[in-house]
Amino acid sequence: MTLNYTQTRLLEKGEQIPYELLLLADETIEIIDSYAKGGEIYIFEHNSQIIGVYILYILDIETIEIKNIAVHKDYQRLGIGTHLLNEATQRAKEKGFKTLVIGTANGAIKQLYLYQKIGFEITGIRKNFFVDNYPAPIYENGILCKHMIMLEK
Repeated sequence: MTLNYTQTRLLEKGEQIPYELLLLADETIEIIDSYAKGGEIYIFEHNSQIIGVYILYILDIETIEIKNIAVHKDYQRLGIGTHLLNEATQRAKEKGFKTLVIGTANGAIKQLYLYQKIGFEITGIRKNFFVDNYPAPIYENGILCKHMIMLEK
């Protein structure tokens, strides 16, 4: 399948937040709302369907974070995630930020691989992040997600 990689845009005020996609990368709407309302939501569309999304959230004058990034299950493994990460990197540069941060669970093996493959480096661990901030245990790849692995580019 060939996709046009020029179809990403900022979600406009009043448009429905694509929770169904964001929930692929986070566990609850309440947690998504805690950062989505203060961030910029970018959507990737194909044939008028939202198939990818990421949220940029300003941490300070020099640092911006990708708080959530997700691709519809039917469109994974087509390079869309890599495209969105590269686009987020470019947007961060254009906005004048020096550092782009992303975090993922200790059990998120595919994400850790992808992030490092495109230039992110592990810079820290937020111990017990998922235990302290989520109501129920989360497992990825059969691993209990306890810690948030932080990466920067």
